[in-house]
Amino acid sequence: MEALRLWPLWLQGLALAWGRAGTGPAQLAATASPAQACSEFSQKSCEECLKNVSCLWCYTNNTCVNYPVRSILPPSSLCSLSNARWGVCWINFEALIIAIAVAAGLILVSVAVCCCYCCYCRRRHSRRPDEEEEERLARNKEERRLQSLQRKHERKLKHDEIRRKYGLLQDSDNPYSRFENE
Repeated sequence: MEALRLWPLWLQGLALAWGRAGTGPAQLAATASPAQACSEFSQKSCEECLKNVSCLWCYTNNTCVNYPVRSILPPSSLCSLSNARWGVCWINFEALIIAIAVAAGLILVSVAVCCCYCCYCRRRHSRRPDEEEEERLARNKEERRLQSLQRKHERKLKHDEIRRKYGLLQDSDNPYSRFENE
């Protein structure tokens, strides 16, 4: 709730800083004092009215009124958004709202794109092994292949021994041979 009360003050400060970006300290000191009522500037000019940051200029009836601090935007009963000026005379509330919405949208989209890009790069980087890891994987693969060949050779020797024992292997140095009935 406190943030809603500070929002119009923050917005006023932003617009004041934006409108007074090219002014120096001497010109800022010459602004109207806040003790003056905004209604004193009615039927004068927008620039004179907006020298006081608590004032709102309405172009429909050329009046200067106090900014409704309780609401973020001035109500349409006070002045329509397209005719209301605050902080600077050259931008209305409609354009200000649209500009802020577009800027916020661009910021959100750029943050989302950056996050997606970073996640994609991180995932892609984690999938691609570096050279040391590739060498380690190749060594492991070669070790497994050699172990497999060694086991295969041991199995062949055992099988050959069993075949010799039972005479299934025709070997010249084997004294036992299979007896065949003809």
